[in-house]
Amino acid sequence: MKAILATLSTVLCAACSGAQPPEDDSLASDDPGQEQVAPNTLTPEEHAAGWRLLFDGVSLDGWRGYDSEEVPEGWRAEDGTLHRFGGRGDIVTVEAFTDFELSLEWKVGPAGNSGIMYLGALGSRYMYHSAPEFQVLDDAGHADGADPLTSAGANYGLHPAPRGVVRPAGEWNHARIVVQDRRVEHLLNGQKVVEYVLGSPEWQELVAGSKFTQWPEYGTAATGHIGLQDHGDPVWYRNIKIRALR
Repeated sequence: MKAILATLSTVLCAACSGAQPPEDDSLASDDPGQEQVAPNTLTPEEHAAGWRLLFDGVSLDGWRGYDSEEVPEGWRAEDGTLHRFGGRGDIVTVEAFTDFELSLEWKVGPAGNSGIMYLGALGSRYMYHSAPEFQVLDDAGHADGADPLTSAGANYGLHPAPRGVVRPAGEWNHARIVVQDRRVEHLLNGQKVVEYVLGSPEWQELVAGSKFTQWPEYGTAATGHIGLQDHGDPVWYRNIKIRALR
């Protein structure tokens, strides 16, 4: 009984602190049968298929601030994750990509908000002025979670994501973004949640009816950077890997 009471006391103290979401080291693979490997590593099969890591788990090599040569102070490599803990500013890959498949894991704290941006051009005031966004969100705790257009996995503001796919705050989610010949797919925890074609009549109509219509460069770049959004909340990323499709 004493052991049970001690365990309950520890859990309650951790819940009251609010410092970070509960730790969950399980992999959020989109393939339940996939062999679980150490975070931020590649299997021999992934190497052979052309995958490479964008985050090594210990440094921010290969990343920079948006329109800055330096990484904003609010981002750091911590316990094998790329963690936004404070400060201000999005981070982007030094390298730009055209057709690719991007795979990564993310988690947020309660009511947390962030985003994975892609095909972003440099030179705008903010990256989202040019880059589409895979929404990263605690749907249950954040107001944006009430609208499918701004829920986790959505192409933010344009293409909705279905209900019940995202995992709760503090748990790892798996995101996959595929861009090939202007066709884009978002997959969340192994389920395709969004599919669209950049520049198509349907896409143009959606953009014209959204806030993005005020930024002519939005979604027009054939080659661009991948970015992780600072939306003012703690967020953790890991297992960030990419393979070129062209």
